[in-house]
Amino acid sequence: MKLWQKESNKNLGKQEAAFRIEKFTVGQDREMDMYLAEFDVIGSMAHAIMLESIGLLETNELGHVLNECRKIYNDILNGKFLIEKNIEDVHSQVEWLLTQALGDTGKKIHSGRSRNDQVLVDLKLFMRHQLRQIVNLTETLFHKLVELSNKHKYDLLPGYTHLQIAMPSSFGLWFGAYAESLVDDAIVLQAAYKVVNKNPLGSGAGYGSSFPLNRTLTTKLLGFDDLNYNVVYAQMTRGKSEYVVLSGMTSLATTLSRMAMDVCLYNSQNFGFVTLPDDFTTGSSIMPHKKNPDVAELLRAKTNRLKGLPTELAFVTSNLPSGYHRDMQILKEILMPAFDQMIECLDIAHFMMSNIEIKPNLLEDKKYDPIFSVERVNELVMQGLPFRDAYLQVKDEIFGGGYEAPRDLNHTLEGSIGNLCNNEITRMMNDVIKGFDFVKVDTALEELLNWK
Repeated sequence: MKLWQKESNKNLGKQEAAFRIEKFTVGQDREMDMYLAEFDVIGSMAHAIMLESIGLLETNELGHVLNECRKIYNDILNGKFLIEKNIEDVHSQVEWLLTQALGDTGKKIHSGRSRNDQVLVDLKLFMRHQLRQIVNLTETLFHKLVELSNKHKYDLLPGYTHLQIAMPSSFGLWFGAYAESLVDDAIVLQAAYKVVNKNPLGSGAGYGSSFPLNRTLTTKLLGFDDLNYNVVYAQMTRGKSEYVVLSGMTSLATTLSRMAMDVCLYNSQNFGFVTLPDDFTTGSSIMPHKKNPDVAELLRAKTNRLKGLPTELAFVTSNLPSGYHRDMQILKEILMPAFDQMIECLDIAHFMMSNIEIKPNLLEDKKYDPIFSVERVNELVMQGLPFRDAYLQVKDEIFGGGYEAPRDLNHTLEGSIGNLCNNEITRMMNDVIKGFDFVKVDTALEELLNWK
């Protein structure tokens, strides 16, 4: 059933042609719309309350609509909701259920609304919710990395440039580096969250409505920070919002993929810096000694794949003029599974880091003597020798056979081996998390769902 369809079907031609067109144009929309179902109901509740406030619904009608919406909402949460085969999308299904239950009252729910702003508000509520799940998991991984950083503060690790041993590092620095990287990722995610957390409802098909809709009211009811004021721009946020969100996820995916690559490298026999439990590895069909880091490799692959999604989305939306276009439907197929994949990757990354084991005393091996050359240079400088002369002296010692590695380190620089500044990094993350103001959203939605 299509809400927009006219009585006449003569322009479709034969039934086979109609079926083929239906199959092509609907595509995976029903499956993707299941992600939006609970948010479509929430948006409809806010819209109904607003309609009553301007006299387009009677007070008793509003009560009936809200009660039926709550039933549908609970069915969705309990897995009892579906989009019937003859129903085009989630918006039609919800309106159909309301009409079946309430008759003419259910037919009023679409007043002042287009499917364009309806899907926009659904998507923004959905993206806001999913970003919150990602931020929560990012914060959980962050705290695990900080914990590991503090635990292994003095366990030294070779530092590399150009994949050549360079200077002493530590597991404290390594774990802490990825923790601080997550802080910046959270900042990027917060920017995406702020772009998404604006209300498009009331923009209609992109040109507003002659009804005296109260957009400020629906903004408050849905817990949005603000409005997308210009109704044309509200429609232009379709595609842009998804792109910004995927770009934010790309920043996070970049951190995870790089961390996964380090684990793959450090787990290999030639490095041997970390060990993964047997459950995280697989064997070979012909080589009995193999313990392949499949979890880390697949984490690397999946996050690398996520990094390509903004580009894929940009290709779909390239050169589209303002206004709505059916091309936008395809964006759901790019966006929605990406959240599932990102959540899965964050969960397994935390699980992996919770079970990783490090190898202590790595730098006691004589092969790492050259890694302390800068320590020797600095030692001479502190004795009064100019830096360049000290550099040349140590170079001569190394290549002349008289070099002895000074393994006693005294790094007090902020953010270095002996001064990780994890408290400061944690403060930064806490400040970012506070900026999301999830409590405001929770309060608004709780009041909406219990509106009397």
